[in-house]
Amino acid sequence: MELSRNVPESVGYAAKRLLLGKPMITDELKNERLTNPVALGVLAPDAISSTAYGSELILVELLPYAGLAAFSLLLPITGVILCILILVAASYRQVVMAYTRAGGSYVVARENFGPRVAQIAAAALLIDYVVTVAVQASAGTVAVVSAIKPLGPYSLEITIAVVVLMCWANLRGLREAGRPFAMPTYFFTGMVLVMIVVGVVREATTGLAKYVPSELPGTVEVHQGNGLIAGATLLILLRAFANGGSSLTGVEAISNTVGSFRKPEGPNARQVLTVMACVLGILLTGVAWLAYETHATPYVDGYPSVLSEIARRVFGGGALGSTLYVLLQIATAAILFTGANTSFNGFPALANFVAADRFLPRQLGKRGHRLVFSNGIIVLALLAIVLLVATGGSVNALIPFYAIGVFTGFAMAGYGMTKHHLTHKERGWRRRLAINLGAGVVSTVVVGIFAIAKFTEGAWLVVVVFPLLVFGLIRLNREYRAEAAILEEFRSNRPEQVNYARHTAFVLVSAVDLAVLEALRYGHGLRADELTAVHLMVDAEQARKLRTRWEHYGLRTPLTIIDCPDRRLTRGVQRLVVEALGEAPRSHVTVLLPRRTYAPLLGRLLHDRSADKISRAVSEIPHAAATIIPFDVQAEIRKAFPDVVEERLTRRVEQLQARIARDDESARREHDEPAAASTLAIGGLLPGHRGTVEGRVRDTFDRTIDDDRFTQGTVHIVEISDDSGLLRLRFAPDDDRPAGGADIVPGQVVRASGKARQGRKGVIMINPEYEIVGGSDGSTDGDGTDGSADTDQG
Repeated sequence: MELSRNVPESVGYAAKRLLLGKPMITDELKNERLTNPVALGVLAPDAISSTAYGSELILVELLPYAGLAAFSLLLPITGVILCILILVAASYRQVVMAYTRAGGSYVVARENFGPRVAQIAAAALLIDYVVTVAVQASAGTVAVVSAIKPLGPYSLEITIAVVVLMCWANLRGLREAGRPFAMPTYFFTGMVLVMIVVGVVREATTGLAKYVPSELPGTVEVHQGNGLIAGATLLILLRAFANGGSSLTGVEAISNTVGSFRKPEGPNARQVLTVMACVLGILLTGVAWLAYETHATPYVDGYPSVLSEIARRVFGGGALGSTLYVLLQIATAAILFTGANTSFNGFPALANFVAADRFLPRQLGKRGHRLVFSNGIIVLALLAIVLLVATGGSVNALIPFYAIGVFTGFAMAGYGMTKHHLTHKERGWRRRLAINLGAGVVSTVVVGIFAIAKFTEGAWLVVVVFPLLVFGLIRLNREYRAEAAILEEFRSNRPEQVNYARHTAFVLVSAVDLAVLEALRYGHGLRADELTAVHLMVDAEQARKLRTRWEHYGLRTPLTIIDCPDRRLTRGVQRLVVEALGEAPRSHVTVLLPRRTYAPLLGRLLHDRSADKISRAVSEIPHAAATIIPFDVQAEIRKAFPDVVEERLTRRVEQLQARIARDDESARREHDEPAAASTLAIGGLLPGHRGTVEGRVRDTFDRTIDDDRFTQGTVHIVEISDDSGLLRLRFAPDDDRPAGGADIVPGQVVRASGKARQGRKGVIMINPEYEIVGGSDGSTDGDGTDGSADTDQG
């Protein structure tokens, strides 16, 4: 028989399956190899998409101080950035040849400097991935609202919705290794190249019309003096350069996924990296030149974007120009959102590597429902959303958080490869060493420029968070290593097995109920030398009632009541265990703790977790152990009160799950059958809800009813009782049949099911379904109450 027919799935799992689809088995995990054209399209969006905002961020810093001279400064700053691009790309060409595993700068640093130093690269990349999601998603939204301006006030909400959608899609197992994810890169590249070519032709023939910032309401402030002398200080130039450095983000993406290339992995990855760097350089140069020619000016609100304004000038009006403009905006949004989505593969994969090295929690290395690193995906989405809310979704506000992590990763890769060349000294190592060392030094300088020039604009947060994150990673690793050292101690200090002369078991009792009976059954199965039920007395009256009920049911396990005047139950149990261990040498004590499991949310609110606390306290004592015996109260509630609102909702979800699972017809029929109702104590009935009770008949009689709330006329009353209370079964005649219950006589044991109501003299049931399960002589036909006194033996 299938497991699903015996053990029903939880409501949470049903909801997960509804949202994420059916689970995937491990055999379905595939590592798809990429051809070079597909790899370029899949891995390059993060880098190439930065063309959409790189020049704009430079102008945002320059215009308020340098005025229109900012457009003249834009080209040389872009030239410096291109030189760094060439150096960094040359450095990563060495990385992809030497390290064909995924991991990029983290793996390079770990292999050459050890895992502790590698956490600098890990922290840098983790921060980079989080900020990449926020920046790329925000920039993609800017592309959308640039074309559809009425959506502008809702930019933040749109961006957060996009991030949530990406998270959901990746939790479902979205795979990026295919042509659909390569299309936005080629589409965007093609449209920007078309814009550049059209712009060059128009400038050479008719000339491109220039914007006049003073005539454009809503643009950033433009300095009106002699900008080159009055405003363009060294600090402003450094801040503009720092903003423009964000254009180089994503260059490392190929080194992080070398293993995904077809063989030979290294040469193929190097070729794609070279092409990507060339494309990025051409697009950055072209967009910067067009911004210089058109004087496209950024807006305070962030939209329309500079790229959008350039496209309007280059393509002009008319049907063809408008069509090309719309296509460019679509391509821009597509590649930016795709670039943001790449982090949902990169961050979980890197977190998996770091977790495997025991510097992050192990949970980040576990594959989820759809064979993806679900915990990493969720953590990334939450951190990105927090960052978006904190910055209002502004690309300019996010940039200070961006390039510090990016260039730190560049620096670690450069220094790591420098150490690699010094160690291996392969052919041409001196030339390669110069390239990698140069990339490392330049990247370090850029990090310093960012930290200083953008410190007051938010970089201070990264400067503070970055070392704390590195410290936290190292601290987690120390904890993992300490735990492993203790758990592995058996290699040199293997404890001898102890044969205990005496085994004592205690069952902690707070009430007489099914949870305690289950614990008593388990205790008898231990075959201990002595089994004792123990109640720690806090309330003398409650203890008295407990002993009365214990004796009433004739439970054969002895009950000991221990006074606990200070109400420190945990301490009381510890004293009990220590005294039991001291009574006999070479003895062992087991404490059994009944734990009642309630509703997930209300249960935590209405009940404490004392069993867990006591268990931890007992485990600290040598030669003592604590065992928690769970009892699912919530499951029994679902059987006893199936008409409670929460349980009706639960059943609806379970039925939906059954349709999703699409089991065979017999399994569906079995699922749809109502669960057998649990028998309640009469005192546990809830007025207004259905329930099933069992009790002995005390009296039967007829009575005339004159009450507007109930059926009028002569009714038959049956009184049944158990140790918890009295219930009246009221049988009223109807048009088709006389009143029921005539076959019930005093002394019988009756099981009745129906809706409980609150009457004048107590709880009643009207026309219940009933079954006589025991005769008046005290015998039982089924699960009557007689003979139940020994239910703890088992």
